[in-house]
Amino acid sequence: MPSPPLHNWDLTPSEAVEVQKRLRTLVQIEPLARPVNTIAGADISFNKFSEVVYAGIVVLSLPDLRIVESAGVRSVTKFPYVPGLLSFRETPSVLEAWDKLKTKPDVLMLDGQGIAHPRRFGIACHVGLLLDLPAIGCAKSILVGKHGEVGLEAGSRSPLVDRGEQVGVALRTKNKVNPVYVSPGHLIDLDSAVDLVLRSTGKYRQPEPTRQAHLLVNRLRVADQ
Repeated sequence: MPSPPLHNWDLTPSEAVEVQKRLRTLVQIEPLARPVNTIAGADISFNKFSEVVYAGIVVLSLPDLRIVESAGVRSVTKFPYVPGLLSFRETPSVLEAWDKLKTKPDVLMLDGQGIAHPRRFGIACHVGLLLDLPAIGCAKSILVGKHGEVGLEAGSRSPLVDRGEQVGVALRTKNKVNPVYVSPGHLIDLDSAVDLVLRSTGKYRQPEPTRQAHLLVNRLRVADQ
């Protein structure tokens, strides 16, 4: 018998906050249980004033970063644009794209936050928990927390700390480029998340899984206009 859903999607913002507070207690930050041979990136594109959402997932093999499969969707959201609650706007579309995949990856990397979130429940936590899958948040900007100086060499990092708790790291993926912000989402620890981000980084600042997903949703958005 399938497990009951963790929550419904017909929520007000205040109800969504309560769901975050409840579900964050289920998030498991722990070492990976098995080796990673495939890693997927997920990204979402939308206009904050529109209900149309474009979501894409691209699966790559490790260590060669070859694209194995991709899936994208154009969807419509009913949840408003509310900072800190974007996963309620974005996750249903990510799940739609996930259902279209034939190749389910070992780990999912999302262009967003894991526990580096005001309520320690960013989209990587949300999606990871719903899919029961190791998930990483790899964001291009900070939502919460502060960090010290990051060395200029690739692989340099500095703890990202919010209210006295380390919630992630600022990580330099390439020499002398701006860092990305990595935080675990579910079924993975911070060290494993950082290792996978570095292993899946190619020529660019952004790791290939989320970079390829970003390119995919941009193509969807342009094709729809």
